[in-house]
Amino acid sequence: MPYAVDFVNVSTVGLESSPVAEALAGLRANEARYYKNKYDHVFTVSPADEAPETLDWVHRILSAERDLVFASRPLEVTSFEVDGLRMAYVFYESGLSVNVMYGIEEGAKRAVGFKLSEGMEVPEELSPHFKFARQKSKLAGTIRGSFFVIKGEY
Repeated sequence: MPYAVDFVNVSTVGLESSPVAEALAGLRANEARYYKNKYDHVFTVSPADEAPETLDWVHRILSAERDLVFASRPLEVTSFEVDGLRMAYVFYESGLSVNVMYGIEEGAKRAVGFKLSEGMEVPEELSPHFKFARQKSKLAGTIRGSFFVIKGEY
C-alpha cells in the first residue's frame, strides 16, 4: 500500500526492520521535503514487493553500469517524473538509499546517487569504489552521499 512520506512528523512506517530505522526514516523524510519544496511533489513510497518494475529498473542500471548487487533487502521504492526527469528510489534495510535521476530527453543528466543513513557502515559493495561526502540534515542527522554518472540507455 503506498505511503505519502510526512516530513513534519517523521515515521518509521515500512522501515521498522532496519537496524537504523529512525535515521533511515529521517533520510526518507529529507528526500520528501526536497521534492515538496522544489517541485511541489508528494513523495510516495510503496513496499518493494509491490513495485517490482521500479526495483528491477534500478537494479538493472546498478548491475550494468557498475556490476553492483546489494546484499541488503530492499524495503521501499518509489518512481515518478518531475521537470523532465524520471526519478526512482530504493530504500534498503541496511539504511542505504539509492536514487536514479534519469533525464528523459537525449543528452539530459543521468546519474545514480547513494545516501547512507546515520549510524550505518559503508556497504562493502561500495567501500572500495566510492568516496562519500557528508551533509547535515535536521531530519536525518549526518548523511553521507556519493554518485556516478550513467553512461548507458535504460
